[in-house]
Amino acid sequence: MSVGTTTGQPPAGRYGRTGDREADRRLKAVGAVCGVVLLGLVGWFGSSYLLRETAMNGLVPAFQAVSDSEMQIHLQVSKSKGTAGACTVRSQGADGTVVGQSDFPVPAAGSDYDAVLTLRTTARGTTAQLLGCTPAK
Repeated sequence: MSVGTTTGQPPAGRYGRTGDREADRRLKAVGAVCGVVLLGLVGWFGSSYLLRETAMNGLVPAFQAVSDSEMQIHLQVSKSKGTAGACTVRSQGADGTVVGQSDFPVPAAGSDYDAVLTLRTTARGTTAQLLGCTPAK
């Protein structure tokens, strides 16, 4: 039986080259930097989208079919003071077809707008949906 001597070095090729470990460290650092940049971009785009969309927030808490050609819609809008715009509302019939759609102007005065509006329809409407509110440019 022979006794081997220890040299302090692992057998060549067993654990990879030293250069591979350095390349791995560089790759991890580049990946971390790219991840931080990507996360920052997602945060920036997301916050700009939310800030743009929250300039006007609308709600249709109630609606009523008055006749086969009219819907009364209660529209509530919260907005930044001095911001004017328009809200798009649509109505659908019992079969799901769109029977009426209109843009209702929102005045710039105040930070809230609350009104009961009339939407003209081509047939009796069963729903009233707020599609969205957009500030004037």
